[in-house]
Amino acid sequence: MAVDLHIHTKTCSDGNLPLEEVFKQAAIRTIKFISITDHDSIDCQKDAISLANQYCISYLTGVELNVTFIYPPTQQKISLDFLGYQYDINNKELMEKLRQLKDYRRIRGQKILDNLNIELKNKGHNPLSEQELEYIQQSVDGTFGRPHIAAYLMEKGIVHNIQEAFDKYLDKCNIPKFPLSLNEASRLIRNAGGVLIHAHPNDPHGTSLVAITKDLEEQTRIIRTYMLEYIDGIECWHSRHTAETTKHYIKFCSENSLIMTGGSDCHQRPIIMGSVDIPEWVPQQFIKT
Repeated sequence: MAVDLHIHTKTCSDGNLPLEEVFKQAAIRTIKFISITDHDSIDCQKDAISLANQYCISYLTGVELNVTFIYPPTQQKISLDFLGYQYDINNKELMEKLRQLKDYRRIRGQKILDNLNIELKNKGHNPLSEQELEYIQQSVDGTFGRPHIAAYLMEKGIVHNIQEAFDKYLDKCNIPKFPLSLNEASRLIRNAGGVLIHAHPNDPHGTSLVAITKDLEEQTRIIRTYMLEYIDGIECWHSRHTAETTKHYIKFCSENSLIMTGGSDCHQRPIIMGSVDIPEWVPQQFIKT
């Protein structure tokens, strides 16, 4: 049975596929257990549950929350992602916090675009017009983010790929994300009846503990010392995790009685959902007795 517990949509986040297309593709790939984990948004969850029933796919409510983690020894602030699963989609406290995050994303996006225009002008490019800025924002079905700006820079021929957009412009023009703490993220998800999972802890290209250290032993020491009271599990299987990383985190989870999850983190084309080899026993951890 194929499993994928980390999928993003165009409808409610920064994915490439509309929600219904995600389920069509999951059915084609015979994925039998999935979770839609859009960034800071649960707007698609009700429809996802309905579509899962329609396609006879087992479904787990999901969301990906971005957390500002302060590493105590150095007070370094790093951006980390955490996955919330199996929560009540009608929990009012969670819904209100996500509304705040969505509003902040919109304001942050405009500030990033303002910074981008300054940088484009400095590099000899014409700044984006008001019409272009409006076009970028209106082209977004889900949660507005930097990947949408990167895609437009590619469309304009200013950069050749997404990575170049971030390296040349978007990293430099960035505005800090909403300062959600790990403590608050944990409280929100657990109070809604869910569990909190540390996402892709060793992702070399994403928000991960690599920002502090690439050493796996040191990463798990950080988790053991500063995170264990707030999390319920770790995403061991991920499309950018090596076999060594997966093995290390499986061992750590086993030693600390943590839930083990996995997913492709599918955003884009080519479609990678279902491409990560996740054991069939993973869904059993979410069966409530």
